[in-house]
Amino acid sequence: MPKEENAQSIVSPWDAHNQQLVSHVHPPDWVNPEPASRYNLVVIGAGTAGLVCAAGAAGLGAKVALIERHLMGGDCLNVGCVPSKAVIRAARAAAAVRDAGEFGVHVPDGVKVDFSQAMQRMRRLRASIAPNDSVKRFSDMGIDVFMGAGRFIDTRTVEVAGQRLAFKKAVIATGARAAAPPIEGLNDVAYLTNETLFSLTELPGRMAVIGAGPIGCEMAQAFARLGSEVFLVETTHGILPKEDRDAAGIVLESMLADGIKLLCCGKELQLAKTDGGKIRLVVESHGKAYDEVVDQLLVAAGRAPNVENLGLADARVTFTNKGVQVNDRLQTSNPDIYAAGDICSPYQFTHAADFMARIVIRNALFFGRASASALTIPWCTYTEPEIAHVGLYEKQAQGQGIEVDTFTRKLREVDRSILEGRTNGLVRVHVRKGTHKIVGASIVAPNAGDMISELTLAMTHGLGLKHIANTIHPYPTQAEAIRQVGDAYNRTRLTPFAKSFFAKLMAWRR
Repeated sequence: MPKEENAQSIVSPWDAHNQQLVSHVHPPDWVNPEPASRYNLVVIGAGTAGLVCAAGAAGLGAKVALIERHLMGGDCLNVGCVPSKAVIRAARAAAAVRDAGEFGVHVPDGVKVDFSQAMQRMRRLRASIAPNDSVKRFSDMGIDVFMGAGRFIDTRTVEVAGQRLAFKKAVIATGARAAAPPIEGLNDVAYLTNETLFSLTELPGRMAVIGAGPIGCEMAQAFARLGSEVFLVETTHGILPKEDRDAAGIVLESMLADGIKLLCCGKELQLAKTDGGKIRLVVESHGKAYDEVVDQLLVAAGRAPNVENLGLADARVTFTNKGVQVNDRLQTSNPDIYAAGDICSPYQFTHAADFMARIVIRNALFFGRASASALTIPWCTYTEPEIAHVGLYEKQAQGQGIEVDTFTRKLREVDRSILEGRTNGLVRVHVRKGTHKIVGASIVAPNAGDMISELTLAMTHGLGLKHIANTIHPYPTQAEAIRQVGDAYNRTRLTPFAKSFFAKLMAWRR
């Protein structure tokens, strides 16, 4: 995370939309309030976890201070979920025009992408969402908002911009930042991360992406669809190494069809700056040497927690290079200080940070004993098609000694998917062997992120596949595939003995 800087030096380009953004999330004329004598809760970091903690606590009558050294809204609003999904939407529009011919819709002049306009749209929409996370909104809630770098000076006090804030409880919600892996020559070239990618105003003719995790895959596909020639470099085989292999394979097929050149099992990766200011990438993939010159390089291979310069040792808070250490109730080693979000969670998602913050409010202010391990957390990678997951993968279940039965429905067997021309996908559900209790699920579909919520709801509230099978789904929808997985489970209950018995019963009743 950058140090305290003038917002104009960080947010680029400095157009009307970004000026509007900054006016909400780091207003240049903001004057920090006089601190209260003591706060029920001091929150350091105004990303998703910090904002939810502050708003929830203030809504329940607590006196709250919220500290942010950079931009309110954190990564999600400024350099993460919001801008990336706007760029992905533009890329999907381009792909829809490109592929319109299969539906009998012909565009004579083909696809013409105005990248500058697409990015301007992103900045405009981001600015329009910014009031939700603004200094004014949280100040209007009665929260004392302090702009500056917060630092613990002891176990009960935080200092920010020369002022001292005494607290009863505190929350560390400083998040994480993009981290660069050790690559030969990386420090010699100018490269992008998610924190700088969305400042681009010109489409790179050739682009390399290092890392085939969610961010790398999303942005590689988006820029390929917008017109860049994209090289995706990954050290392991394939893409999305944490996902179900069949599911990741389906996404890979789509990405290759979009023109992405995957250089997986990459070895001996080297980078260098060319005489023309471009970037030379040398790598070996599956025994073949590649030597490519690209205009831009995106590094999407790792995150690092923002634990520096927080005075954690002075607060007696234990931390490592992986983040702040917490127990299942999200308490740190100092029982009066909690943590939430990317600073302490293996699940670095906005929605995970949101619900961790809710746990903190209950436990810190109301003597609760809510557990983070009780959360059922789904996630989605917003490629085309999307890939979403919740619960355990089959290998994880086996590793925990849980035997499972797996039921899969391919989208090519689902009427709505056939009609949409989007049949490359699946719904896969794992249940505890011999039962209908769901332990995990993966979905690959154009709207998998929306579809996974039905299975997440079922897991959260102890509903199983037989309950889903008995739930009427509208026809024709892609979500019908989930009900059809339930039907597949029900068919296993019809054992040979039961089938024989019913056949004899029906014969007798004739």
